[in-house]
Amino acid sequence: MKKIATWTTLALVTTLAGCTGSANSNMGLDSVHQPVVRNHIYQFDVAATGGELPPSEQGRLQGWFDAMGLRYGDRIAIEDPAAYGNDGAQAAVRAIVERRGLLVGTDAPVTTGAIPPGHIRIVLTRASAYVPGCPDWASKSSINPNNATSSNYGCATNSNLAAMVSDPNDLIKGAAGERYDPNTASRAIKTYREKPPTGAGELRGETTNGGGK
Repeated sequence: MKKIATWTTLALVTTLAGCTGSANSNMGLDSVHQPVVRNHIYQFDVAATGGELPPSEQGRLQGWFDAMGLRYGDRIAIEDPAAYGNDGAQAAVRAIVERRGLLVGTDAPVTTGAIPPGHIRIVLTRASAYVPGCPDWASKSSINPNNATSSNYGCATNSNLAAMVSDPNDLIKGAAGERYDPNTASRAIKTYREKPPTGAGELRGETTNGGGK
C-alpha cells in the first residue's frame, strides 16, 4: 500500500494593512511596518478501509501529529473524495484531533495532487507572522523636515503582537463571535478568587519526642 505524506507551502502572504508611505514621509500614526502573515499547508493521506480508519492508520496519523508538533492555532480539515463519504474514518480523525484540544474545521484549503482511491486527506494549516524590516533605525535620516514619525515607529509593538498571537490568521480576520464566551474569559479570574489560599486550614498539633536538655 502506498503511504503518502506531502508538504506544501503557500507562496501567498498577507499583510495587515496597505503601505502607509515610506519611513521618510510617514506623518500619520499608522506604522509603515506591519505584520505579514504566511500560511503553510501540510497534507497527510491515510487509508480508509471499508469506510473506517484502521488502528494502524490511526497510529500513523498520531505519529504525524507528534512529528508536526500539533498545537493551538493549527487548523485541521479533512478532504474525503468518496461519493458517500467515509463517515467512520472521519469520526476517528475528529476524535484524535479533539483529544489534542483542537477541532476539525469544515473548509479545507486547496492541496496538491490527487487523493488516492480509498484514502482521505488530513490537511494541517499553520500560520506564522513576522514584521519585515524591523528594527529599522537607519532608513530615515535624523534630519526630519516633514515632522514624520521615526523609521522604527511601530516595530516593537507590531513585532511583539506577531510573536504572541496564538493564531496569526486572527490578525487578518478576527475569530468568530461564538468563541468570545464571557464565562471562558472570566474563568481564570473566577478560579483565582474562589481558590482557598494556601495555609488557610487549621494548624495541626504535632508531638515530638526529643532528646535530653
